[in-house]
Amino acid sequence: MLPPELPPLPALTRAEAELVDRYLDVVDLLGRINPARAEHTYGGLRAAQALVGRATALRDALALMHQRGESEVHAPTLARALRVLDGERRAGRVAMPPAAPPPSGS
Repeated sequence: MLPPELPPLPALTRAEAELVDRYLDVVDLLGRINPARAEHTYGGLRAAQALVGRATALRDALALMHQRGESEVHAPTLARALRVLDGERRAGRVAMPPAAPPPSGS
């Protein structure tokens, strides 16, 4: 059985697509660094080291949009693209995990 087909990405400019991709790169790294979800320091360290380069790429994507005259961010369209690319789950790793239930007092 084939997995369900993903909805198509909305039409994006090349610069918008780059923005979405670079944003998700940063989100993924922040999720790996999140101390509330981490298991080892080494993975967080490697992600933090990579974050500098990915943040620079994100800045460059936004600068390119601005230089090309794309002065407005079409948030609903970009949000649809992020959802298709599993952005909600990926961004959820940056948030705090749900609190563990208190131990039952016996």
